[in-house]
Amino acid sequence: MGTKARVRRTTAAGESGGSSATAVGRETGEERLRRKPAPGGRKRERAARGGARKSSRSGRRGGNRRDARWSAGWVLAARLLEHLVSGALVVAAILAVLGVAGLDGRPWTLVAALGAATVAAVAFAVAVDRLRLGARPPARAALDALLLAALAGLVAWSPPRRTLARLNEIAAGERATQERVIRHQVWAAYRRMDRASATKLVERGEGYAPVVEEAARAFGVDPELLMGVAATESSFLPRDSADGGHGLFQVTAVPASATARAKQVLGVAALDLADDRHNATVAAATLAEYAGQMKGDLFLTLLAYNIGPANGGLRTIMDQYGARNFAQVQPWLQPLPRDYPVRVLSSALAWRVWRRFHRLPAFEDPDGGRLVQESGIPGLDDDAWRVGERGASGSVRAPDASGTSR
Repeated sequence: MGTKARVRRTTAAGESGGSSATAVGRETGEERLRRKPAPGGRKRERAARGGARKSSRSGRRGGNRRDARWSAGWVLAARLLEHLVSGALVVAAILAVLGVAGLDGRPWTLVAALGAATVAAVAFAVAVDRLRLGARPPARAALDALLLAALAGLVAWSPPRRTLARLNEIAAGERATQERVIRHQVWAAYRRMDRASATKLVERGEGYAPVVEEAARAFGVDPELLMGVAATESSFLPRDSADGGHGLFQVTAVPASATARAKQVLGVAALDLADDRHNATVAAATLAEYAGQMKGDLFLTLLAYNIGPANGGLRTIMDQYGARNFAQVQPWLQPLPRDYPVRVLSSALAWRVWRRFHRLPAFEDPDGGRLVQESGIPGLDDDAWRVGERGASGSVRAPDASGTSR
């Protein structure tokens, strides 16, 4: 009886335990089934995760590409601006060189200046570009600022508009024409001279030649041209005149800068215009001052010297009426200053001829006219007349028409 009961309890317990184990097993399987993804789910999940990663990476790459494009655009704009500044500086430099060369008025001078300026400008641009490439950003910015300052200074010193106008005059032959006209006017003035009076004048001039030549050397002025000014102003008869002129050069109003330079050269605190040396030094300083103002134009320099600094001088007249050269300023001048350059140049020519031949040949004579023309005009010709060999007596043998000394 007891044994059967224990068997029943054990059986019951076993059944109970089996059903409990089965329940646990069933729960574990359901949970596993719930956790297990549907067919193809894992692939979709991996695809979704990969898509998210790709989307993130593509977003970052897109942003980087946009930033790179913006950066490249700014770099390209900066480089373009730098090249524009360099190009403008090169063009301004070439025009400035042509403007200076244009004062000569000779085509071959312009061609040579253009070639030299172009080569130098291109070499400069290449050197600047290489310097930019190897420089850090602050250094490049400083270099660009320096180039801009140089460009502004060059344009202010030699405005391209004025240079182009001068080149237009040369292309039209205006300067060459006016030079030829004045050359013939100078020869005509020499021919009209009273040779006896002119001979006495140049003889008097020999006594003043040393002080005039000393003053001319001090300021880089043509000494023969300066002698022509003295002959025109005082006929080598220093005096005080009724119109306020003083001494050998009849000095009246003088630019302050010329006065200061004359004092510096002479080493004095005050000038004595009755002293021939002081007078000649002031005249040379004044002529050099006006030559600088007129950019070396001989005719305008002589006009400015004669007109003086009153009321702004010749520069004010030219600016007021838009005149750019000697021919264009003629209608606005009185007869005396208008003829002044021809008078000075004819006197300088007479002085040159006298010093070389110790006489003033008559222009009407075939040999006389040839000698005068071959001597060249001071200021217009550096030395067109070729000096022959000196004989034992020290006299100069003039060249013949072919240039051979005889």
